[in-house]
Amino acid sequence: MNSIIKLLRPAQWLKNTFIFLPIFFNHRILSFEELASALCTFIAFSFAASSVYCFNDIKDVEADKLHPKKRMRPIASGKITLVQAYTTMVACIIIALALLYLLPAGEIRNKTSFGIIIYYILNLFYCTTLKHIAIIDTFIIAIGFVIRILVGGFSTATWISQWIVLMTFLLALFLAFAKRRDDVLIFQTSGKKMRKNIVRYNLTFLNNAIAIIAAMTMICYIMWTMENDVIERFNTQYLYITSIFVLLGIMRYMQLTIVDEKSGSPTNIMQKDRFIHLCIAGWITTFTIIIYL
Repeated sequence: MNSIIKLLRPAQWLKNTFIFLPIFFNHRILSFEELASALCTFIAFSFAASSVYCFNDIKDVEADKLHPKKRMRPIASGKITLVQAYTTMVACIIIALALLYLLPAGEIRNKTSFGIIIYYILNLFYCTTLKHIAIIDTFIIAIGFVIRILVGGFSTATWISQWIVLMTFLLALFLAFAKRRDDVLIFQTSGKKMRKNIVRYNLTFLNNAIAIIAAMTMICYIMWTMENDVIERFNTQYLYITSIFVLLGIMRYMQLTIVDEKSGSPTNIMQKDRFIHLCIAGWITTFTIIIYL
């Protein structure tokens, strides 16, 4: 059972919290009905994502056996057979689709289901083909995060600012390029290709890409805090103050990536780095004080 749980990668479900952003940014996080819909969507999306993780580990089993960390994954280590992996994959997507029927019938359920299905199909293509194409691979990852936030909006019938969509895309792209940098370092030190397309990346390109995208992300966030519609919705013009925590978080992640060379797992960084925890806590606290008090 422990191996099955590891195969599902529940720690990666942290990424799916983006689904809650639409109701948070629209001052509706305290609405029980909308929070319940978002939670149901979060669980459904998480099982759909786990189904993709199963498929990815099945396709990458031989490459994972050569990776210093991924070789411990359930399939690569031999703890889970391919038959068990395929069975788990199918079970996860069935559970995900079943959970969607708990959403209100009509446009909300249809749009949310459509979004999750698009995410699922796109990522199956990613696992088989698209992840082998440099740059395209990172853009597909970023699009996956945009789909998360859109699905969150669909499931709660919540308006989403174009700046939030752009910022989500850019932030995810920033994390994806940072992760590719770790793969390049492994290739340079060990000669092992963790990805077939890794020869199409190098540190100079990735350092420049990370810096450019970080700047664009910051600009998008500031533009969002100054948008007239946002100011009217929150009835405050002081949201720009929260920008300091966003900048601190981005700079810290760049430090971990470029100085400490620890960008292999964004999820682990988010879970373990205390500096980033303080940035997130500071942002949430300041944001909450400004809009709720």
